[in-house]
Amino acid sequence: MTNALDRRRIVELVNEAVASGARLRSVCAELGIGQNTYRRWSGGGEDQRPHAIRPTPSHALTQTERQAVLDVCHQPQFASLPPAQIVARLLDDEQRYLASESSFYRILHAAGEQRRRGRQAAPRRKGPPRRHRADHPNAVWSWDVTYLPTQVRGQFLYLYLIIDIYSRKIVGHEVFESENMANSAQVIQRAVLREQCAHRPLVLHGDNGSAMKGSTIHAKLEELGVTPSHSRARVSNDNAYSESLFRTCKYHPTFPASGFADLVDARKWVGEFVHWYNELHRHSEIRYVTPAQRHAGQDRTILARRHALYQKARAQHPARWSGNTRNWQPIGSVWLNPEKEIAITQDQKVLDAA
Repeated sequence: MTNALDRRRIVELVNEAVASGARLRSVCAELGIGQNTYRRWSGGGEDQRPHAIRPTPSHALTQTERQAVLDVCHQPQFASLPPAQIVARLLDDEQRYLASESSFYRILHAAGEQRRRGRQAAPRRKGPPRRHRADHPNAVWSWDVTYLPTQVRGQFLYLYLIIDIYSRKIVGHEVFESENMANSAQVIQRAVLREQCAHRPLVLHGDNGSAMKGSTIHAKLEELGVTPSHSRARVSNDNAYSESLFRTCKYHPTFPASGFADLVDARKWVGEFVHWYNELHRHSEIRYVTPAQRHAGQDRTILARRHALYQKARAQHPARWSGNTRNWQPIGSVWLNPEKEIAITQDQKVLDAA
C-alpha cells in the first residue's frame, strides 16, 4: 500500500511527464498505477481499502470451534505434531473432523503458536564465513576431496587436491581407494614438506567432512604448525577455490568419461593433469600466467613484458586503439570468502600502484 508521501511524489512525476508531452496512459503504465488511481490521488483521495468492512463468511468457524481446534493441538499426544498429522489422526483414531488442515494452520498462526512444534530447535542464522587474505604464496591453502569414477559401476576412487589460493598452484595431490584421516594427513604432510613451509603462518581451509576435522588431522596440523579453517555447516560455497578446481579437472578434455581402469591409471592421469594445470595452463584469474609462474614470483616480469609489447604495438598503429591497452597489472591480494567486493578492488588497486 502506497503512503501519502509517495502518492504525492507519484502525482508530481505524472504531472511533470504529461506537461512534457507524454501520454497519461503510458506514464501511469510505466509507474505501475492505473489512470483512475492517478485521478483519485490527484484529488487528494486516500486508499479506503484498509478501512473497508469485510463481512464474515457465513460458513466461517465459530469462536467455540476455533477454541476446540486449539484445545486439540494442546493435548500431549498432539503437542509436537504439525496440523497435517493431527487432522489425519483425528480422522483415523477418533472418527472426528474439526476443521481442514489449512484452518488448523490459520488458527495456530492467529494464536501465535505457528512455530516449530516439539523438541526440534528453531534454525539458527549462520554467521559470516571465515575470511582469510593471502598476500604471497603459501599463506592460505584450500583443499577438498572428490570422487573419481572407475570402470566398475558403484566403485569410486578419492582425489585429494590442495590449492594455493594466491597463486592457484596445486601444491598437493593424491588418489586413494578410500577417504580417511590417515590419507588426509599424508597428503598434507607431503605438501608442507615439498613447499618447505612448516611452522610458518599458513592457513589450511577445508569443509566439515569427517576426514578433515578428525583428531588425526588436527594433531598433524599442530605438528606442522598449520592453522585449520573450516567452512560453515551445510554451506556449499565457502570453499569456492577447491570446487572450481574440481570442475576444471573433471571437464578437462582428457578426463576419461568411462572411468579409470584402476588406481594406477587414475594416479597417472592426475599427475599429468597437475603438470598441465601448474606449468602450462594460463589461469584467467591471475592475468593468464601459469600458477607455477605466479607461485615463483615470475608473474610481474612476464606481465611487464606483455605491457611493453602492447605499448609498442599501440605506438606503431595508434588508430587501431580507441582507449587504453589491456590491463596487464599483476593481481594483488587474494581473499577467501571476501566480505565486500568493493573493498577487495580497493586493496588490489593499492597493491598494484605500489
